[in-house]
Amino acid sequence: MIEGVKLIPISTHSDDRGHLSEIYRTDTEYHHIFGGQINQVYIVEDPVRGTIRAFHRHQKLWDFFYVMHGSAKFGLHDGREGSPTYKENNTLVAGDKQRKMLVVPPGVYHGWMSLEDDTQLLSIASHTYNPDNPDEERVPYDSFGYDWAIKFK
Repeated sequence: MIEGVKLIPISTHSDDRGHLSEIYRTDTEYHHIFGGQINQVYIVEDPVRGTIRAFHRHQKLWDFFYVMHGSAKFGLHDGREGSPTYKENNTLVAGDKQRKMLVVPPGVYHGWMSLEDDTQLLSIASHTYNPDNPDEERVPYDSFGYDWAIKFK
């Protein structure tokens, strides 16, 4: 696994009313990243399976991703020179049937592909997006030799 990337199981509480999933808590080891506050939360919706949104990285921002509906394949590439996992690629899958929070530190290129129609992703960001000075570096989805194809097993 790329150093600093985490896939955290999400606690779900179920009873006769339905389900409640705890997405973010201040008593986790990651709360310090936000400096005591959450700076931006947004939802991304992909109506069609196979939609790819990749790749980009940030210099300061930490990304936390949670798939609320559907499922997604996340592609990651460590672009941090000096990291023990520099240039390593990882693939992680998360979805509403396997609830997990993906934590992506600064410097790690990341993107995702929806595996189901109507996939919806919740993102919590450590910094507010500034369109006049975005903290992002974008590269094409097929960078790093990453293979987005579904692997049949």
